[in-house]
Amino acid sequence: MTPGILAAKKSKINYRVHEYPHDPSSESYGLEAAEKLSVAEERVFKTLVVSLDGRELAVGVIPVSSMLSMKLVAKAAGAKKAAMADKADVERSTGYVLGGVSPLGQKKRLRTIIDSSARSHPTIYVSAGRRGLEIELNPEDLSRLVNGVFAEICQS
Repeated sequence: MTPGILAAKKSKINYRVHEYPHDPSSESYGLEAAEKLSVAEERVFKTLVVSLDGRELAVGVIPVSSMLSMKLVAKAAGAKKAAMADKADVERSTGYVLGGVSPLGQKKRLRTIIDSSARSHPTIYVSAGRRGLEIELNPEDLSRLVNGVFAEICQS
């Protein structure tokens, strides 16, 4: 059981855990999850960690079929600029390895911005904290659990 699953369990929200055989040679872990779970790509979200103004880490949760807009995520966070965070910083602050970073149960709670498209689905899938493991939950529940906000943060 991962810290992400424990966080969902402890909060007593409705959720489902989905496991699939992960292929390490897969080019996109998120698209692999959508394909192997037979779920629309728009409902499977990836967790990306960014550095805001070079000082603070934050999390962007976006559909696996989309690209994160650094300009929009910075604006949503009230920062001047955003850049992808350093791998070592991501793993140290979240406690997860890249490709398995969950927005739930992070070692250090980071400010979280969820793409507003999540609200158009009854449930979405996010990493449960390990490659090949997804957790399905209501986007509003995710937002409450991570103290997140919704904003448009994808490139168009």
